[in-house]
Amino acid sequence: MGGTPDGVTKPRRKFYRHLYFWVLAAIALGVLVGIGFPKQAAQMKWLADLFVNLVKIVIAPTIFCTVVVGIAGLGNLAKAGGLALRTIGYFTAMTSVALAIGLVVVNVLRPGDGLGIVVNEKAAAETIKKAGEAEAGGLTGFILGLIPKSFLGAFTDNQLIQVLVLAVLVSVAVAGMGERGRRVVDALDTTAKVMFGVIKVVMYAAPIGAFGGMAFTVGKYGNEVLTKLAYLMGAFYLTCALFVFVVLGVVSRLAGFSVVKFVRFLKDELLIVLGTSSSESVLPRVLVKLEAAGAQKSVVGLTIPTGYSFNLDGTCIYLTMGAIFIAQATGHEVGIGAQLGLLLFMLLSSKGAAGVTGAGLVTLAASLQAFGDTIPVVGIALIVGIDRFMSEARALTNLVGNGVATMVVARWQGALDLARLRAVLDKPDLVDVDALMRAEHGPGAGSDAGSGDAEADRPSQEPAKAR
Repeated sequence: MGGTPDGVTKPRRKFYRHLYFWVLAAIALGVLVGIGFPKQAAQMKWLADLFVNLVKIVIAPTIFCTVVVGIAGLGNLAKAGGLALRTIGYFTAMTSVALAIGLVVVNVLRPGDGLGIVVNEKAAAETIKKAGEAEAGGLTGFILGLIPKSFLGAFTDNQLIQVLVLAVLVSVAVAGMGERGRRVVDALDTTAKVMFGVIKVVMYAAPIGAFGGMAFTVGKYGNEVLTKLAYLMGAFYLTCALFVFVVLGVVSRLAGFSVVKFVRFLKDELLIVLGTSSSESVLPRVLVKLEAAGAQKSVVGLTIPTGYSFNLDGTCIYLTMGAIFIAQATGHEVGIGAQLGLLLFMLLSSKGAAGVTGAGLVTLAASLQAFGDTIPVVGIALIVGIDRFMSEARALTNLVGNGVATMVVARWQGALDLARLRAVLDKPDLVDVDALMRAEHGPGAGSDAGSGDAEADRPSQEPAKAR
């Protein structure tokens, strides 16, 4: 499976030719710069923002094309409906578990006990204002927000839920067009290949984005975190680890694969997310990688984009832990009944705030407003300073959760090549995302197309197409 067509063994690429090496080096350099030159480092966030914005340029069209090609390619709308129901059912179950495990851990460890903090209302004002704007529409506003004001509006505003809704509508229309619909699918598939070509170029800037994001985080918040709320951060990271390796570990084992090996398989993407604090920065790469690992295109195309709005496991853990921490730190006791009510409310609000800038913090503030008699909403000021550090764990957990969800739903749907997945997880080098994107983009794409390395990479593309 790893050899060239003429039987020659594929040479291993030097470690410094891998993306993860340069991203890891950039993260380490960012930490050093943040510690040594905090004032200058605090001004470097624009590097991470630049990289994430470059990726966001192609996310909406890539999702649209991928979803339409995947669903229309099924040729059976009933089958597509079954896939959607299974996906939403799985997401609801996992986010409920994430919310519950956050409640359990924060009640056991009680990181806010004894702090007796008096909150600074001014520091919380901006977040509370954004939360009020996000919450103003309620359930009706959320439902209306699924529909863009115009067809192109969803793309220009980069609203992934709206793009997904448009893609589903177009998929239904195309599926009923017969042979003419096939030509539409082919055209969109070609457009998707162009987007993957753009992503391949943009990924060269990933180390720069990771450096800027990490330098900013350490330079701006490092000392404050180390001296104040490190216990809460430690509890949160521990809870995310428990969710990934215990909860998702059991789920993935039932589906026939190891979550530890799966995390290793996603190491490049996880490092980029760690540096940029944004899981959106790797969305196109994840689409390619999971399909290459054995999941059918239709499942990957629907589950991953939907998960970015409806399966935010890390964000759910953050919501319940943040809310109860604030109650503990301000001396407010929250009974079991109120905590269960908070869980149910957050199960809905975590979906409704998808697409809101700083969704985790804003959704937490909106939830506190709904329970203002129990937990003071101004308490949000307590964790504003460390939100950036916690956003990294949220994004990492969200990414792993959506990756596992895709493979589990694919197995449930009978759309997973399990032998292929196990082979890839045992030997991750079988999947070379750069080579796959080069293949998707067509011959001659990229500055190194046609070079010796391009030829060496080609074997990793062949098994990726096998089903």
